[in-house]
Amino acid sequence: MQTKYFVVDKDEPDLKMMEEAARLLKQGGLVAFPTETVYGLGANGLDSEAVAKIYKAKGRPSDNPLILHIANQEELVPLVTSIPANAQVLMDTYWPGPLTVVLERSRLVPDIISGGLDTVAVRLPGSKVARQLISLAGVPIAAPSANTSGRPSPTSAQAVLSDLEGRIDGVVDGGDCYIGVESTVVDCTTPVPTLLRPGGITVEMLIETLGEIEIDPTLGGSVECAPKSPGMKYTHYAPSAPMVLFEGRYSRIEDFMLEEIQRALEMGKTVGAIVSAETAQRLPENLIVAIYGQRGQTAEIAANLYTALRSFDDYSVDVIYAEGIDEQGLGLAVMNRLRKASGYKIIKV
Repeated sequence: MQTKYFVVDKDEPDLKMMEEAARLLKQGGLVAFPTETVYGLGANGLDSEAVAKIYKAKGRPSDNPLILHIANQEELVPLVTSIPANAQVLMDTYWPGPLTVVLERSRLVPDIISGGLDTVAVRLPGSKVARQLISLAGVPIAAPSANTSGRPSPTSAQAVLSDLEGRIDGVVDGGDCYIGVESTVVDCTTPVPTLLRPGGITVEMLIETLGEIEIDPTLGGSVECAPKSPGMKYTHYAPSAPMVLFEGRYSRIEDFMLEEIQRALEMGKTVGAIVSAETAQRLPENLIVAIYGQRGQTAEIAANLYTALRSFDDYSVDVIYAEGIDEQGLGLAVMNRLRKASGYKIIKV
């Protein structure tokens, strides 16, 4: 399969190119497209056969639900049985934007979208390119991240092509994604809305908006239940080599990382490190280093995280050591991804 490539301006996308990409979706094809979070791999969300192609292209487990993307709030109504007041408050506050709400699904939503659940996850993306593509396609677009399942999510069109070129029908290149981690997912079917996946809308923002929020226990690493949203059950975001994550105070992380790195080097291993700019200054020269940003700059770290994880694809390393960050604000989403990328191989110091 030849993957068609459409380069568009993120603010003023070329209508003819967007219509061609939408035509591929209408014909049951797969098209990757940018959102403000990461690139999504889109298919007609009401066509079970088209959605099945997503799972095949990604190698994605079939019980892992997908998110339906819509172009305006009105398109949500036929997809769900009701819209609770809390969900409406969240949508009015954060849509368009990096928030996904989980609601009871209607019969219009195919079973394959929801991974066997009675709910559906829906998002109205902030990206103008994404919304225009959905509008031109005329249907909700099912779209997980546009990468091979388990790999770091793509924040650029080139990252999409490195995983999926020749396996999907098209890629719309609207530039790099500026948030860099997937949307926040909130289950609005529970008495108190429940955070299922941290993302661009932080816990602090949700509490300020709703007054209270529950945290799903699976965010602590439990995998003993069916996933209610993407990113909950399986190892995700993993680089090409085994990774160990260090958590704790920055000064202690530095010291313990240096000890582990020195030990690995003495054993003849090729070592990689994903760290802050500050920690990078203390590392030995014979390391392969990816700097995700400066300490405390969580928006910068989130935007660079997947690029840092993917950077090790170009090298043969035996082990990667990663520096954890504070979990305040967007840091919770960053740490959620780092923990999953490490397969929960964590050293707490």
